[in-house]
Amino acid sequence: MTAFALPAPRLVGADLLKLRKRRGLVTVVSLLTIGSIVVTYAIMEMLHLVNSAKHGPAGGLVNLGHVTFVVAALGSVAAAIVGSAAGVGDLDSGVYRDLAVTGRSRMSLYLSRIPAGLMFLLPFVAAGYTLASVSAVVFAGSSTMPSVHLMVVGGLWAVLEVTFYFLFSLGLSVLLGSRSYTVGIVLAFRLAITPLLGAITALGVVRELVPGIAMQSLAPDGYGNAITQGPNVVMSLGAIAAVLVVWTAIALALGAWRDTTRDA
Repeated sequence: MTAFALPAPRLVGADLLKLRKRRGLVTVVSLLTIGSIVVTYAIMEMLHLVNSAKHGPAGGLVNLGHVTFVVAALGSVAAAIVGSAAGVGDLDSGVYRDLAVTGRSRMSLYLSRIPAGLMFLLPFVAAGYTLASVSAVVFAGSSTMPSVHLMVVGGLWAVLEVTFYFLFSLGLSVLLGSRSYTVGIVLAFRLAITPLLGAITALGVVRELVPGIAMQSLAPDGYGNAITQGPNVVMSLGAIAAVLVVWTAIALALGAWRDTTRDA
């Protein structure tokens, strides 16, 4: 049985460096998290300047709610890409065997990818949401401005959703041993299947077992319907936590089992 060992900071730093050196990955994540916010507010502000009678100010409370949804949705896409890259990057590049024969604990090698991936991904998400919050205030005009409390809560909600999909994608990618399959499965589950299941009221309480629906139930109330997708399923805080923790634990546990039993 593989011995458990926490990853050393040097090992985490090495995994983080691997992600940062991938220029394509950095570019894609930047566009999904920061670039999308720039484009969204630029378009809304241009429409307002061209026809202010039809299009209101680009900023304000409601628009920040819509953009927060964009940050969470596209941030989840970035999370799937980064999580799968962190999960099977060494396997794809052919260096996993070299790492496994060095005598390091395989569990330590596996766990080091979690903080490394989050340290790479979350600063992009935080920067994108900060830009959205600043733009919501600067371009508010006559619209209602969001409170600082609401902006903070909305940002934490978006970061939580991105973190969940990163952890889920990492575990799934290690289990499957494929980046492309993982990204396809996670995006289909997040962007298509989850809204569809949420709309089927006949499923009743079964819908509460879907992590995306649980996450939506946790969305801040101050934005109204602007931050949600489809009908809102009311869940208790304990039920939400249980659903997210169980899904994350299962994904990471299966990934750990596959990684520690894989033939080097």
